[in-house]
Amino acid sequence: MTSPWIEIDGRRIGDGHSPYIIAELSANHNGKLETALRIIEEAAKAGADAVKLQTYRPDTITLDCDSDDFKIKGGLWDGRTLYELYEEAHMPWEWHQPLFERARKLGITIFSSPFDTTAVDLLEELGAPAYKIASFEAVDLPLIEYVAKTGKPMIISTGMADAEEIQEAITAAREGGCKQLAILHCVSGYPAPAEDYNLKTISDMRQRFGLVTGLSDHTLDNTTAIASVVMGAAIIEKHFTLDRNGGGPDDSFSLEPTDLTALCRDSKTVWKALGKVDYGRKSSEQGNAQFRRSLYFVKDMKAGDVITEDCVRSVRPGYGMAPRYIDDLLGKEVRIDVTYGTPVLRGSVSD
Repeated sequence: MTSPWIEIDGRRIGDGHSPYIIAELSANHNGKLETALRIIEEAAKAGADAVKLQTYRPDTITLDCDSDDFKIKGGLWDGRTLYELYEEAHMPWEWHQPLFERARKLGITIFSSPFDTTAVDLLEELGAPAYKIASFEAVDLPLIEYVAKTGKPMIISTGMADAEEIQEAITAAREGGCKQLAILHCVSGYPAPAEDYNLKTISDMRQRFGLVTGLSDHTLDNTTAIASVVMGAAIIEKHFTLDRNGGGPDDSFSLEPTDLTALCRDSKTVWKALGKVDYGRKSSEQGNAQFRRSLYFVKDMKAGDVITEDCVRSVRPGYGMAPRYIDDLLGKEVRIDVTYGTPVLRGSVSD
């Protein structure tokens, strides 16, 4: 069976390819275009494959209403209304073009999470190479179908979705015409504790849904993300900021540049280390044969002499016959003259 894969901006993603690292810019621009541009530059320097935006306006994602339903209860944004939060956090649409231009100049892929059809239309005008469906929008099947009609690769984050809802989102994407689809295991906590991640779910998702699968990680360090590679994650998404203490709505649970550099490096190291099933001697072991044990003659012998227990020993180095053959050698004759410290070889002993 062929392993699933997708391709974004010429980069193939799936088994046999190193993890695809997405730096999520989110609201970490903190209202400044220059900050957003610098985040893209730092993501490129860190070695990320892509930087991702979020494309919405407050009035396309919620209502300007202060009733109890629209107030946030608990967590980082306790007491604020949804409209207030998204007014502060949203990426002005006029910023998108300069951000896309800067990313392309730097050679890093850029795409976005649209939150309504008008956002998709904007991103199509900009030539977005792919789309990400945010966890809370995974139940918005009409939006998924609309994105699918673009024909671009789609990544769906599955935070808060159960197996049935994930399947519904996949079906909507397929029926809309999406040919290249990936899903991300996610816990929609900000931040999320590592123990909530249950990374074994990733391998189950790979088998259950048969899609490229990855991780959208909201923990505070890289441990969970690195571990996800072992479970088969082909994509890793992490929020990224210039300064975790910058005061923005997402800064506190985002990676800083040194952390993102480490993630890009270490996730690839883990992926290389996984390799394949291989019981053979590795290239780095070739020079260490001298430290294995093998059979050596420990006395001078003439051709025709019979090998007894005091003639051979199991010692280092490992250039002779394996120690397991010592009982087979006893009672046999040597075919040639041998001296003390000579390795026991098959050709030097009678059959």
